[in-house]
Amino acid sequence: MEIFQEPIHYQNPQLCMKVWKFTHVEYGQENFQKWHYHKEVEFILVLEGVHRMYTPTQTYQLNPGEVVVIGSSQLHRGFGLQGQQVTYLVLHVDLEPYFDPAMMHYTRHFMEVLNPLEDLNYIFRKFPHVQKEVASILLGIHEEVMQKQKGYEIAVSMHIKHLLLTLLRNDEQELLLAHEYVDADVFRPVSAYIEEHLAEKINMAEVSRIVGMSYAYFSKYFKKKVGISFTDFVNRKRIAKAERMLAIGNKNVTDIAVEVGIENMAHFYELFKRFSGCTPRQYKQKMRYGEAREL
Repeated sequence: MEIFQEPIHYQNPQLCMKVWKFTHVEYGQENFQKWHYHKEVEFILVLEGVHRMYTPTQTYQLNPGEVVVIGSSQLHRGFGLQGQQVTYLVLHVDLEPYFDPAMMHYTRHFMEVLNPLEDLNYIFRKFPHVQKEVASILLGIHEEVMQKQKGYEIAVSMHIKHLLLTLLRNDEQELLLAHEYVDADVFRPVSAYIEEHLAEKINMAEVSRIVGMSYAYFSKYFKKKVGISFTDFVNRKRIAKAERMLAIGNKNVTDIAVEVGIENMAHFYELFKRFSGCTPRQYKQKMRYGEAREL
């Protein structure tokens, strides 16, 4: 079992995205793609055939016209039916550059503070007209990038903003509103610092200094704005990294725990079960076979 961080080579660096159409025939019953992840959000639209997408928690079987969204840095892999030709469109996009001053207020809605954008896939299953609209947007982005007519950059930017608006307005479960009051200018540097220092002891005093707050104020601010304590947030990040490392299959659990900054193994197992819903061994087995959670 292999896993890797897939590099996304933008067709236009200013647009911070890549859109491409793939056509191939699957051979072999276990011809899965490798588990992989990337910072870009991914949208997939199936045009012909049947394509399956696996994440650690879900399995999606996509027929022609159906769409799925995968959140930033979320593990996933695809699989087509044996002997069948499949054609699908893939959009990788870094959403952050699209939040200009007029949209800045909505940055917080798409920051995936606690939940991945994958959770929004309920919209496509429940509202076929929304899925159809998103499919049309993805096709429009692909056409603009392939043809590169004058002003195509403007058109692509408009399409992506239309995509975000469509998700926002049709999210009846209000998953995108759960963290409405998170200040993006505060959260981004905090999240970046945590990601860079997961293997170390993360000092909240240093984090509060980075954002120009006192230790006591930052602690209360973070809990109020994010909805969980700073320590819980860091532990979620640690376990998310541990999940990716477990999928590699070439390191033992003890080494992984140390590399994500948790040296107490009892505490590591307790946190892993709390955030992943299973033991590290069960998680590794599930990832090996690409199954949805069945515990």
